[in-house]
Amino acid sequence: MQAVIMAGGKGTRLASVTRDLIPKPMVPFCGKPLIERIIERLAANGVRDVVVCVGYLGEQITSYFSETRVSGVNLRFVSETEPLGSAGALYYAKEYLSEDFLFVYGDLIFDVDIARMFRFHRSKNGLATLFVHPNSHPYDSDLVRCDEEGRVLGFEYKDREQNCDYANLVNAGMAIFSPEIFQFLPKPQKISLEEGLLADALLAGNELWSYRSPEFIKDVGTPDRLVEAEREWESGKIAARNLKNRQKAIFLDRDGTINEFVGLVTSPDQIRLIPSAAEAIRLINRSGYLAIVATNQPVVARGECSLDELSAIHRRLDALLGNEGAFLDDLVFCPHHPDKGYPGEIPQFKIECDCRKPKPGMLTSAAKKYNIDLNVSWMIGDAEMDVAAGINAGTKTALVHSRATKKAFDLRPTLECERLIDAVRIILDQEKP
Repeated sequence: MQAVIMAGGKGTRLASVTRDLIPKPMVPFCGKPLIERIIERLAANGVRDVVVCVGYLGEQITSYFSETRVSGVNLRFVSETEPLGSAGALYYAKEYLSEDFLFVYGDLIFDVDIARMFRFHRSKNGLATLFVHPNSHPYDSDLVRCDEEGRVLGFEYKDREQNCDYANLVNAGMAIFSPEIFQFLPKPQKISLEEGLLADALLAGNELWSYRSPEFIKDVGTPDRLVEAEREWESGKIAARNLKNRQKAIFLDRDGTINEFVGLVTSPDQIRLIPSAAEAIRLINRSGYLAIVATNQPVVARGECSLDELSAIHRRLDALLGNEGAFLDDLVFCPHHPDKGYPGEIPQFKIECDCRKPKPGMLTSAAKKYNIDLNVSWMIGDAEMDVAAGINAGTKTALVHSRATKKAFDLRPTLECERLIDAVRIILDQEKP
């Protein structure tokens, strides 16, 4: 596998660290230059041929690697003579690239199963695949708009209208490109990745795909982020999130667990977070667990809510959580309902399925997608079907009594709590040594 690292940045936001004496990729990270850590992570995940695009003080990078080798990696360097934005210098790497290649910003720290991402990319046969993930500050981030299958529809930039709904999906600064991308970069030019190169490719009708993953990837372009990432590296959290490793998850019901129960939800205006729900999900985000919603949505089968309207509801949920610094690693839903006879029902969704809770299909499919060990995972919900789905999938279970009246439950959950926050705290306390 081949990769290109964009390492031309000056690192203005890191001036208190660089003192303008070293380029941003040479900032020390846990005892080595950041760019060396990047190349090591590429090598550990199967990349053997790396082109580094250098710019500001680039001779420091080339000089360093004239004396330092990363085992198993063939390194080559190209230079931009003037700043060309976040994507322009890619042109100079063209002559060395003979196949689909990984594109990586030079201010990232990550540990990603790159071979897995390449398999996804090849299965889609698109021009590009973008690594996307949710983050804790989507309200001031550039976001990627995708359809339910992961096809990229466009981009929303951080200067968008305030207080709008959004899907919390951020372009993480890693992508896989076909060499055909160079038709949109015919010469060296100043151009940004999203607003320029990718937007041009989309406008020309090319298929771009998003690869959603909970693996750790973070830009360390500020002193605070650098310190935080070093702490997470040393704790082992970064390596543990690589999807080669078994993951653990806390699966969450939606209505009555995260948002207030108001019956069947058919409009974004009906979504109101339960107090402390965002705090509970923030705790999950900071733990070693993934936060994944698994929700039955029979309103689709009954014709009371289209798939597009359901997406709008989930954008509202993402925005409400994101505005409080919380995020979901994924949300899976079942649109089916077995009982027929409703006016306006959608026949294709009126089926017996394997995903509608209490069946475990949503949990087992997420487990396959993210390499989750269900035996060390949890299902939290406010109804008997949530507990049953967890038991059927092999997870531990927690029941939260968020509704006004408690039901008589035949199944005994592992935990019973009044609120989601209480259940999450107990679960995470059990993890402490």
